[in-house]
Amino acid sequence: MSKLTMMPTMNASIAVTAGIHLPQAGPAASGEAMRQAAVLAEELGYSDVWVSDHVAVPTGADYPPSAYVFEPLVALTWVAAYTKRVGLGTTVLVLPMRNPLIVAKMVASLDHLSGGRVILGIAAGWLEAEFNALGVPFAERGQRTDEAIDIMRRVWTDDHITADYPVHNAHFVSMRTKPQPQRHLPLWIGGHADVALRRAIAVGDGWHGAFLSPEQTARRVKKLRAERPESSFPISMRTRWDALDDDNDLILAEIDHYREVGVTHFVPEPRQRTIDGYLRAMEMQADLFRRAGVMMVD
Repeated sequence: MSKLTMMPTMNASIAVTAGIHLPQAGPAASGEAMRQAAVLAEELGYSDVWVSDHVAVPTGADYPPSAYVFEPLVALTWVAAYTKRVGLGTTVLVLPMRNPLIVAKMVASLDHLSGGRVILGIAAGWLEAEFNALGVPFAERGQRTDEAIDIMRRVWTDDHITADYPVHNAHFVSMRTKPQPQRHLPLWIGGHADVALRRAIAVGDGWHGAFLSPEQTARRVKKLRAERPESSFPISMRTRWDALDDDNDLILAEIDHYREVGVTHFVPEPRQRTIDGYLRAMEMQADLFRRAGVMMVD
């Protein structure tokens, strides 16, 4: 696997962390599978656990590979009850498909109940048929995402709110919504297009990409770091690594390659179709991260 010739965009001393995607979709998915995987992730030292988001999937879609997907905030609430330390992340919640006031209430509640562990990864979405099934205008998804972020941040920090939000046709008159998060709740912005990168720079607490090559990632990191150079702004990448089936040396090489271009957080997603295989893949991936010098716990 080739190396980029460019210099790293991040100081080599900055810690790189790693989470793991839970068996939340497809043949391996169940409440018990997610519980076992989350508990094991905590024992193995992963920094966080992650779930995906699809409400409806058209027959014959190339992606996602399965329509069997547990609702992400419900799934994270389930595993939060069995864990104490790991962060609880969405990779990613398709924000404009949902009412932002409901999302804000659910996420604030989960953050309270879990002891402040939520990482809310959000994006504008891409599956037009899913928006159509929900009756949400696909062409408005960018505007709806930006306004939804503003609504959530406002209700998390303000009280007795009077404001109008025209894209959502929402009107607040001295409105209150509790509980509010007891900390700044991190928003990691997903998406690979320039508009998503601009959103991450303007309002994000981090950027969360998915399935890009290191070369593709490098171009985006350069844009992000030009405006958000601070080490507290993570550059996260979801990968398809499956340490049980994939060449481990290639995974190690890719870890190094991603780090060279500035990735500071990883979320691998094993492809195993049974819970036993999934747990073994998690254990092997944890060993690879340790060999690569990745600090799995933040």
